[in-house]
Amino acid sequence: VENTAALADALLEKGFHLVSGGTDNHLILLDLSDMDITGKELENRLDEVYITVNKNAVPGDKRSPFITSGVRSGTAAVTTRGLKKEDMKIIADCILLAATDFENSADKIRETVNGLLKKYPLYE
Repeated sequence: VENTAALADALLEKGFHLVSGGTDNHLILLDLSDMDITGKELENRLDEVYITVNKNAVPGDKRSPFITSGVRSGTAAVTTRGLKKEDMKIIADCILLAATDFENSADKIRETVNGLLKKYPLYE
């Protein structure tokens, strides 16, 4: 829950809108309605750079459930791997770049994600 709150705060600082304005649990629902990207497109972009989210409808969504105006994310997997609150700011940076400048930033995002994964290996 602490990592999710840290990720929510970092995303809010970057200008994202969250359904409910934040989180009290392990999930975040990003509302992309005011951005030039769909939930489906951001899900696909993030998948290409090793960040897993799910497209998700938001309240009052004008897009179809197959496209959506939101993405749902959680921190259970990265928390289990060992990532800390300070790492959530890095993840938020990656999400912002994927949403706003993917063409120019995909390689940089992959490099950043791979760096985090090396910092917290599955096996030693």
